[in-house]
Amino acid sequence: MKTSTSRRSIKMGDMIMREIATMLIEDVADPRLELVSISGVRLNKDLKFAEVLFTLSGDKERIAAAQKALERAAGYMRSTLSKRMKVRQVPQLTFVHDNFLEEMVYGKPLERDLPDS
Repeated sequence: MKTSTSRRSIKMGDMIMREIATMLIEDVADPRLELVSISGVRLNKDLKFAEVLFTLSGDKERIAAAQKALERAAGYMRSTLSKRMKVRQVPQLTFVHDNFLEEMVYGKPLERDLPDS
């Protein structure tokens, strides 16, 4: 997905991130989502699709269960976002595990948009 770096997309991504984090704390009662943190949101150029990055420590089964729970709650989150945000169209949400923290802690090589040298 080609992401947008416009001021509008950054502002909308921050708003979506804040609202989803609030929903996880206040509204969603799924025990698989207890320690999930939202680390970022990437929007495509036309703002119709959003990748929501989440962090969670644990084994692969726990991360997969949390991702499945987030995908199941995506419709609820999108409809709640449409009520809370003043935008014409709320983007379709997909959830992706952000393993940046694990890479930093365990010393795995970073493969994130580093310039070729």
